[in-house]
Amino acid sequence: MRILGLDPGLRHTGWGVIEAGHGRLRHVGNGAVHSAAGPALAPRLAELYRGLSAVLARFLPDVAAVEETFVNRNPGSTLKLGQARGVVLLAPALAGVPVAEYAPNLVKKTIVGTGHAEKAQIAMMVRTLLPAAGPLDPDAADALAVALCHAQHAAFAARATPAGQAQ
Repeated sequence: MRILGLDPGLRHTGWGVIEAGHGRLRHVGNGAVHSAAGPALAPRLAELYRGLSAVLARFLPDVAAVEETFVNRNPGSTLKLGQARGVVLLAPALAGVPVAEYAPNLVKKTIVGTGHAEKAQIAMMVRTLLPAAGPLDPDAADALAVALCHAQHAAFAARATPAGQAQ
């Protein structure tokens, strides 16, 4: 199964692609889609959509996993992040790719073992689990963590569902 992990952000949306199957994980690619800073939101969202569409076309994932938004102290920033997250959910959906969502604390707990892990801990575990990924920027590391979280939870769900029954 090819999984596209996405870490939404208006300025930088991280993405990471892994293949998971038969008890193995393989790094396929990672990076970030960037939008130029500026006051006009619509062109930035369009830029984000175009970048994500290119990633989807290039890597052809079976599923996308997206980190849910946390609410911060600045309502304006939270609203803009929510709009960017909408684009992050929309792009794979329009491409016919199923989308799963995970809370940030669940991603951290799945990857590091604690729901309050720091970014450096997450990046270290991602590099440990996917050594072929090489050096990672924080957005790509977070996106790969979301993909790894989905791989873990999808594998558990598959084992928990008796053969022949729909999930």
